[in-house]
Amino acid sequence: MAVKIKIHTESTGNVPAEIIEDKNPETAAAVIKALPIESKVNRWGDEVYFSTNVRQGEENSQEEVEVGDLGYWPPGKAFCIFFGRTPASTGSKPRAASPVNVFGRVTGDPKVFVKTRSGEKIRVEKA
Repeated sequence: MAVKIKIHTESTGNVPAEIIEDKNPETAAAVIKALPIESKVNRWGDEVYFSTNVRQGEENSQEEVEVGDLGYWPPGKAFCIFFGRTPASTGSKPRAASPVNVFGRVTGDPKVFVKTRSGEKIRVEKA
């Protein structure tokens, strides 16, 4: 089952996404319970990440992810949006700084996040 969400920043407007509960159900449930989430954007290459109140350990975590993946980074209690290469990438795919729990996907164009700036307000809520 997927839960439709929207991710909003001033520079991107509303971006549709979904939380997928199949792969990492505990992480997905924790993120859904925390919605809405408001924070400030941090950029790391072609990744946006921001702090949350979610507290979840590793669950089927991975470092190599796909463009458009939504991940939860346990050490930073952070929500991550991958839209291209990161400083840790060795090939064309995004790579997290350390393992993340992938819990969803951007269903719109993930490349719009290239417009975001560190410090910009971000909001994630159910669609």
